Amino acid sequence: MRGEVRGQSSFSLVQPAQRVPPGHPIRRIKDLADAQLKELSPVFDAMYSGTGRPGIPPEVLLKACLLIALYSVRSERQFCERLEYDLLFRFFLDMSLDEPSFDASSFAKNKQRLLDADVARRFFEGVVGQAKGQGLMSAEHFTVDGTLIEAWAGVKSFKKKGSKDEGPPDDKGNPTVNFHGEKRGNATHESTTDPESRLARKGGNGAKLSYSASVLMENRTGLVADITVEVATGEAEWVGALRMLDRQKEKGLVPTTLGADAGYDVQRFVDATRERGVTPHVAQTRDVRRASRVDGRTTRHGGYALSQRARKRVEEIFGWMKTVGGFRKTRYRGQARTGLWAYFVAAAYNLTRMARLMPA
Repeated sequence: MRGEVRGQSSFSLVQPAQRVPPGHPIRRIKDLADAQLKELSPVFDAMYSGTGRPGIPPEVLLKACLLIALYSVRSERQFCERLEYDLLFRFFLDMSLDEPSFDASSFAKNKQRLLDADVARRFFEGVVGQAKGQGLMSAEHFTVDGTLIEAWAGVKSFKKKGSKDEGPPDDKGNPTVNFHGEKRGNATHESTTDPESRLARKGGNGAKLSYSASVLMENRTGLVADITVEVATGEAEWVGALRMLDRQKEKGLVPTTLGADAGYDVQRFVDATRERGVTPHVAQTRDVRRASRVDGRTTRHGGYALSQRARKRVEEIFGWMKTVGGFRKTRYRGQARTGLWAYFVAAAYNLTRMARLMPA
């Protein structure tokens, strides 16, 4: 029998939570995120004044950032538009059907507040703590790797330091720039859009204004133990790796081994790793012009081969963060704000993995 179009005039008492399937992974992700946000409630109290007009709860804004990463939403403005009709988003944010969406400017107005209170890092570390509490992370074998994150600045903004624009551009949206015969480098030039970004290249690709992001991965389950964003210099990956090792030591954890690719097979990094009591399971360089800094005393052990197999999983993290999480190119200008978003994307990745790894 042919059905009848009934229109949309009917009255319904159905709530967003009733429309999300019982076995949907977003339910477990929501429970994990809510538990950690509850732990951060004293931090939120200190962030806001006790008087005045109530604003959007910080818990809602933080969970909105998770949704942006989890569902590959291109921008905060698009997220607010989608929030008007997406029942799953409303369920995740504990919003009713008749509650209006908030304005996209709410993200920008609260960004500095989140930075000052270091909320993104606290939230990410809380998620890591949850994973450890569930027995999903060990404190022994880790992998480090780095990648370039494209800055929110075009190469046309990369100009000589101290130079001034001469006359109005021929096209304000996309001006014509002639770089022929001009040697450009980070020592003499900087971006007028994002001065903290640096011109960098990796893997034979063309140079772009970028930041360097490094990830510390736990080998057993492939969860992110730490993440850092550095200025993209030639030593950024080594600096970021050592910085993350030091942060683990501050928490009372000293990894036993640290896997890495051949890019980390340099004397200064291998020596610095050993000084911290960590065995560097670094892939040996194939460069015939120099010898590897990791010899048979390390490579002869079976654990070295295991680390080399496990370290490849770190590419899955970068792949997810850049495609699903939208972190191929940063959404913000400046190292601090890019680092803030890195924590959110890494937390979203961990929550996705944890929802699958935890027992039912």
